[in-house]
Amino acid sequence: MIKKSMKWIVAAIVCLLTINLATQALASNGEKAEDSIDEKFGLPIVVYGSALTPAQKEETRKLLGVKDPSMVEEITITGDDLEKYIKGNRHSNMYSSAKITLKDKGKGLHINQVTPENITAVSDEMYANALLTAGINDAVVDVASPVKVSGHSALVGIYKAYDAGEGNELNTEHTEVANEELNLATQLAQKEGLNNDVITELLTEIKKEIAAKNPATKEDIEKIINDQLKTLEIQLSPEDRQLLIDLFEKMRSLNINFDNVKSQLEDLSKDIKNRIDEAIGDKGFLQTIADFFKSLIDGIKNLFS
Repeated sequence: MIKKSMKWIVAAIVCLLTINLATQALASNGEKAEDSIDEKFGLPIVVYGSALTPAQKEETRKLLGVKDPSMVEEITITGDDLEKYIKGNRHSNMYSSAKITLKDKGKGLHINQVTPENITAVSDEMYANALLTAGINDAVVDVASPVKVSGHSALVGIYKAYDAGEGNELNTEHTEVANEELNLATQLAQKEGLNNDVITELLTEIKKEIAAKNPATKEDIEKIINDQLKTLEIQLSPEDRQLLIDLFEKMRSLNINFDNVKSQLEDLSKDIKNRIDEAIGDKGFLQTIADFFKSLIDGIKNLFS
């Protein structure tokens, strides 16, 4: 009788743990309700890719945590937007979507890829670097796609969402060079011996040096880039090195002021440097959980055997 009671107690514990983990998984998947209207900045803006089918749009809405469409402003990006913001092909299919929630000055920029498995080329930090270049400093940005895409078109949705906020009109020259930065970052990250984190760290450190030294000439830009390549021990071909120089010289000519976001660049740099250590720690934690459930299941099997 006691043994039978123990079986039911253990089974009940397993059910409770399963329900708790499922609830946490749903919460981490972006399912959060908009339960209050921000009267200062207005409703969060959700921008959908124009190629989404009705079913895919509904799936994306859920991924971005939109339970009540009346509590957000929903718009769709078009080929005209792609052409306007990043000089892209207006006939391209756009699937990746974004949700933008504007925040007070000083709150910083926070990127959340809800479906990282479907954003194949662009990391959180790459989005952050490009958006800081474009002049988007204080917002929470959620990105999602129901199908596998590179993630570049989500940038268009983010720009359009930000532009839709009153008094936040973006400089299109800045958005264009930000997109060039993102394109170059993804291109370099595919080179042998490099990856997203290495290239993002390089771009971030270059911007921090630009903020600190305020280079006045192209030669100054070139020296900053060469110094950072040496410091980070990154090997680039002469052609790729020149692409970097041309990109940051264009930023200098547009008077993009990275001093305004220096603290965010420093935080971004720390996050990148800590990524590997954190990933190792997370794997150890997950393995501990897996071992616990394995032993628990083995115990249940023994009770019923």
